[in-house]
Amino acid sequence: MEINNQYLQSVNKQFLYYKAVGEKAMEQLEPPQLFFTVNEDTNSIATIVKHLSGNMLSRWTDFLTTDGEKEWRNRDSEFENDLKSKEEVLALWNKGWKCLFTALNQLRPEQLSEIIYIRNEGHSVIEAINRQLAHYPYHIGQIVFYAKQLKNSDWESLSIPKNKSNSYNADKFSQEKSIKNFTDEELKRLK
Repeated sequence: MEINNQYLQSVNKQFLYYKAVGEKAMEQLEPPQLFFTVNEDTNSIATIVKHLSGNMLSRWTDFLTTDGEKEWRNRDSEFENDLKSKEEVLALWNKGWKCLFTALNQLRPEQLSEIIYIRNEGHSVIEAINRQLAHYPYHIGQIVFYAKQLKNSDWESLSIPKNKSNSYNADKFSQEKSIKNFTDEELKRLK
């Protein structure tokens, strides 16, 4: 049972990390940049957020008891941008993440082997979580890539800045070994 507890803590930490990455990317943008598209076949950051939120609300609402593809979800409409402000984008972003963390934090270790369904296809709870842990970072990577292009030389790196690996590693290896944990302040802000 201990490994199941560790797994739940680990995935929670990973979801929090990717939520923070997406937020740090969007924080660097001016509101109109959230709605920019290169062409008709690309999605704006706002549209990507709308899709992520729609997916999260569908997958994580009644996570253990109903199919993850809810009847009320209209996935195709998630790719039609009707959001008008940065505040609307962030509100939708937070609504999706709140649904995810509420469901995730209610899970008990013994439930990880239970079977849930997504589009009538059975998944263990672990498989369903891993599926989303692959899906969301994929889209958050799109957000970061887009944001970096839009900011150009004004971009503030979200990881190790270019040509700074040696100094970053020197700093890290000069410290005692530790386990990365979010502070209470970070957790409050992220959830």
